[in-house]
Amino acid sequence: MQAEAPRTCSRRILLAVTGLSPQIVTETLYALAIATDPPFIPTEIHLVTTAEGAERARLALLSDKLGWFHRLCLDYALPPIAFDATHIHVLRDTDGRPMSDIRSPQDNLACADFITEQVRTLTADPDTALHVSIAGGRKTMGFFLGYALSLFGRPQDRLSHVLVSEPFENTWSFFYPTPYENVIETADKKLADARDARVSLAEIPFVSLRHGLPSALLDGRASFNATVDAARAALGPARLEIDLGSREVRAAGRSFRLPPAELAILAVFARRALAGEPALPAPPKDVPDMAWAARYLRELRAIVGPMRDLSSAEHALRGGMDGSYFSSRLSKLRSALDKHLGAAASAYRIDDGGKKPHRYRLALAAEAVQLLEPGGRASLR
Repeated sequence: MQAEAPRTCSRRILLAVTGLSPQIVTETLYALAIATDPPFIPTEIHLVTTAEGAERARLALLSDKLGWFHRLCLDYALPPIAFDATHIHVLRDTDGRPMSDIRSPQDNLACADFITEQVRTLTADPDTALHVSIAGGRKTMGFFLGYALSLFGRPQDRLSHVLVSEPFENTWSFFYPTPYENVIETADKKLADARDARVSLAEIPFVSLRHGLPSALLDGRASFNATVDAARAALGPARLEIDLGSREVRAAGRSFRLPPAELAILAVFARRALAGEPALPAPPKDVPDMAWAARYLRELRAIVGPMRDLSSAEHALRGGMDGSYFSSRLSKLRSALDKHLGAAASAYRIDDGGKKPHRYRLALAAEAVQLLEPGGRASLR
């Protein structure tokens, strides 16, 4: 995407973690909307913080008396930005209670899961641009937020840390450079004019791993550890395990079941890869192939067991398997793998060789394939 794409998205979101310093929000908003050319003006702001941090943010940024967020918008004539108490998301512990701090390994995991879900949700809409600030909160919160963006981030998303000039950094009275004189007391007990402050963003490049995540993780709730495991498996060496008895497939760190018809076609090629056998041509389009029908039905019978009725498949293949039947099964297998594995499915798709005449194979080394027969016996090379 082009560099200006984030600011042209209809829904532009600033997401930040904060602790006891809600100034991060107004500092970052000022840097994005005022100090950056061209500006990125959020349409909404979301915070992730602790219970105490939420109260501080509400009082300092949104209250009638202080309301520094509202003041900034008024001072610089910003368009409406959706930000109220409902946009402040309080971390929850494993029992669902508001978290006052992150003090235990259990709190750490709960924090990671909470932040991961926030980022997954906000990046699910393709028409959004997400700007993530890791300047506030505990270091672990910033780490998890940055890591979550690396897992789910898209080309239009950005990651940054806000920089504030001395002596205004870590000064409670400073929220943003005002366009008028605003004398405040700094952290070292001196006086300074807030309009002299310089605020800027240090953009942090990140590697997006989103393309390697299965669609099931992108579309539904998943823990931080599960998401990291999926990304790690997708980037690691391919390994395929098939349990014919349970119809379970394990690949790219995921376990899932396939319908017997799709599993049978995968098993045909897995068995050939395990044995080191060469690629196979597909059955001719209009000339049924008895050998293809036999190898496919052999796997299908092993999968469904002796008690299941296979008369429909056996009748369809009584004269052999033609190209249409083969293509249909292969297409459904490809769709199922894409659904469960996302971009990682490419290593497990049946390869057609890339040129005509097509010859099909599972492009995995024998040592990367395990086929467990019904009853628990592993097929050997």
